[in-house]
Amino acid sequence: MTAKTLGADPTSEDILARVISSLEDDKAEDVVTIDLRGRSSIGDYMVICSGRSSRQVGAIAENLSERLKQDFGRICKVEGKDQGDWVLLDSADVIVHVFRPEVRDFYQLEKMWMSPSVDSVLLDDDV
Repeated sequence: MTAKTLGADPTSEDILARVISSLEDDKAEDVVTIDLRGRSSIGDYMVICSGRSSRQVGAIAENLSERLKQDFGRICKVEGKDQGDWVLLDSADVIVHVFRPEVRDFYQLEKMWMSPSVDSVLLDDDV
């Protein structure tokens, strides 16, 4: 049963679990989940993943949007689906970025949002 059929508002963990299962169903690659709770007001979680082609990136995003609407009644804001290089889905609690691998490598969002312990490694490399 989904949260919608139970009449309860889904938690961010419910939405995250559905996001992850949808990405797995559509063969998204290199899925990374970043916990934003206490770090940002944009959402509780950010999920970053890759699709092998523009067509797969668009399909992953479209399927995820439909599944969240069907399961939880959530209408996601979607940006970038027509280009298929980088699609952003905002479900309010969980922000999802779906990239083509080259675009993901270029923007490196994981580095921006990962823990600050990475900074010491970067400093060592700069010397």
